[in-house]
Amino acid sequence: MEIKVIASTKIGYQLPKEEALDFSGKSAGICYLPDTLETLFAEAKEKTQRRVNGNLQSGHHSVFAHATYNLSLEGIPKIIAMILNNEKVYNTSEKSARYTKMECSEEEKKLYDKWIEIYKQEISKEYPNLEEKKVQKLAQENARYLISIFTPATIMEYTVNFQQLNFMIGWFEDYIKEAPETVFSIQLKKAMKEFLEKLPDLKVEELNAKMKGRSLSLFAQRERTEEFGENYCVNYLASFAQLAQAQRHRTISYEMTLLDTPVYYIPTIIKGTELEEEWIKDISSLKEHYPQGMCVRVNERGTIENFVLKCTERLCGAAQLEIAIQTDEIMKKYMTNVKDNPILYHYLLPYSKGARCTFPSWKCTSPCVFGGKNAMTRKI
Repeated sequence: MEIKVIASTKIGYQLPKEEALDFSGKSAGICYLPDTLETLFAEAKEKTQRRVNGNLQSGHHSVFAHATYNLSLEGIPKIIAMILNNEKVYNTSEKSARYTKMECSEEEKKLYDKWIEIYKQEISKEYPNLEEKKVQKLAQENARYLISIFTPATIMEYTVNFQQLNFMIGWFEDYIKEAPETVFSIQLKKAMKEFLEKLPDLKVEELNAKMKGRSLSLFAQRERTEEFGENYCVNYLASFAQLAQAQRHRTISYEMTLLDTPVYYIPTIIKGTELEEEWIKDISSLKEHYPQGMCVRVNERGTIENFVLKCTERLCGAAQLEIAIQTDEIMKKYMTNVKDNPILYHYLLPYSKGARCTFPSWKCTSPCVFGGKNAMTRKI
């Protein structure tokens, strides 16, 4: 066996699309390699270009996924990051709204700052032994539900292959042309147009997903019926913030549908208290901004094994509380629906007894402040 690096990322270098096409054309030549790689890579540019053209026209576009780009996306809205992340073919490092203070509009900032202080007080009251730094982070995590998904505050590195980037360009263009005009879509189209305007010229007209009949995967095209077995399909309400967390599980599919009547997530620590009404009043005032705490109908689909993998990440005292509770609820529903299937029931059973610290063979390398006993009953 021999392994060689034939291409790699280089800081500061922007791969021209002509070179990306050339590299993809040479990669396509491997499929019918008559000689050595060295001979292939040394062939005349005209021969490579003919192969490029042939692959573009035939729809054999996977060869164009060999070239990759590392993009720095600064000041993009959260919703654009969610759309990019839902396509799964990517790697990203994104500024966390859970752990960093966010910059936003004056209207949002006023409420955001107000609720950071309220949450700090409530968290300290409920958990007096928490250190100040932890209290601050938890307060920020809950106050960020007020920030609009259209606020240009997200900073991320987005690594994507040449083919997928061109697919995304095409899907954005299709949405801009075809999506009905609504309060939501008007704002999204504006953000998409800016994204396309700021993107370097990497578009290749023939390199798009139209031949495959594909479109953006985040927006549901139809209703889906719940089912639980070797594969599962479940519907639930979740905030934009929770959905963004769930998208990290790339082996699981997620779709969303906007609700006709707004519903908002109420953080557990204020639920049922006199602060709940004030929270609803404040977050409702941002309705047309689509705050991250606004709920959408989510459809989640995957295999039973990948659901267990999700549980090992989300049934934890360090996980976002909203997604931890939701994951626990899905587990309970799963167990109920497979109780007459002993193979699936006993497969899930070891993972259905609480936080991941109870899972077989799990060893926590960074124990949370709540511990296994309180990880799933905490209020924050």
